[in-house]
Amino acid sequence: MKKNVLVLAVFFTATLTAMSCSNKSQSQKQEETQAGQVNNFRIKRGTNVSHWLSQSEQRGEARRLHIQEDDFARLEELGFDFVRIPIDEVQFWDEKGKKLPEAWGLLNNALNWAQQHHLRAIVDLHIIRSHYFNAVNEGGSSTNTLFTSEKAQDDLINLWRQLSEDLKDRSCDSVAYEFMNEPVAPEHEQWNQLVAKVHKALRELEPQRTLVIGSNMWQGHETMKYLKVPEGDKNIILSFHYYNPMIVTHYGAWWTPLGKYKGKVNYPGVLVSKEDYEAAPADIKDQLKPYTEEIWDIRKIREQFKDAIEAAQKYDLQLFCGEWGVYEPVDRELAYNWTRDMLTVFDEFNIAWTTWCYDADFGFWDQQRHTFKDRPLVELLMSGKKLGEK
Repeated sequence: MKKNVLVLAVFFTATLTAMSCSNKSQSQKQEETQAGQVNNFRIKRGTNVSHWLSQSEQRGEARRLHIQEDDFARLEELGFDFVRIPIDEVQFWDEKGKKLPEAWGLLNNALNWAQQHHLRAIVDLHIIRSHYFNAVNEGGSSTNTLFTSEKAQDDLINLWRQLSEDLKDRSCDSVAYEFMNEPVAPEHEQWNQLVAKVHKALRELEPQRTLVIGSNMWQGHETMKYLKVPEGDKNIILSFHYYNPMIVTHYGAWWTPLGKYKGKVNYPGVLVSKEDYEAAPADIKDQLKPYTEEIWDIRKIREQFKDAIEAAQKYDLQLFCGEWGVYEPVDRELAYNWTRDMLTVFDEFNIAWTTWCYDADFGFWDQQRHTFKDRPLVELLMSGKKLGEK
């Protein structure tokens, strides 16, 4: 009889431990957070499931079929341990703030599939109506009202209240929130103040959920030193994005000025020769010139990561590179050389990462043909350290 009681007691304890953090009372959760209890959201190598619930005009059947369970099964089989899922306000709410049910269903399907295939997930609020990270570059800076409008900031918090209400029952060990992608605040302190407001609101709702917080100005590595992180909260991951040198990662990209450059690029070393520089279009020479003077190699990457690494060490938090990758048309030898150096530095400093991206123009999978676009790239990505590997 005592044995049965013991078995029941062990089972009951294990069940409580496995319950979502949201199933505890608010007072319990607050006490645990104040005591510094850290959840088990651990990540190392992942990819962005992009251009699906974000930056896409697909709707209806096309959107539903774009990402399916077999995509998550494939990522698990390849050796990824998590995904970042960008979502846009316009896909989840109409202009009057009414929920659009289909997108919510797709997100929940994705999170279910991720869990079934042992992949943790970061839900990333990528673009909102009051803030688009590329508006300045596209001549639409006036559309970014987030940092000048208190209502816009309240609206952002309200979006997260609704997301939390829908996702709160998911385990804190499995799902994290990134409450905005690539902030472009005119002043760093404007972003810091918004971070504090959103953090406070989310902590009132979910004291132990992991929150991913990036630096100002497109989550640049060089602005990480200006980021003010809420003190005493260990369930935070610090995020930066990295695509340097752009002449390598975005060679031929039509949406960038450097996309006009058609000459040769080298990596590692001096990226552009004097001869190729002289032959380049006059209107891009100012941007091109630094690539004729500096040596780019793994040492340069380490140097540029320095501020981000020091910020993570200062706050004793996980560091995460949420976007990095090479445009598909880029010479593959260059792409692999740069990727290999990036992976080496990630492993040296225990930096988690998600490539940009899974199946779009920086990706390794062809969703239409249902085959790999770049199998050697995947093999290279999986050659580094696994989650938990020293």
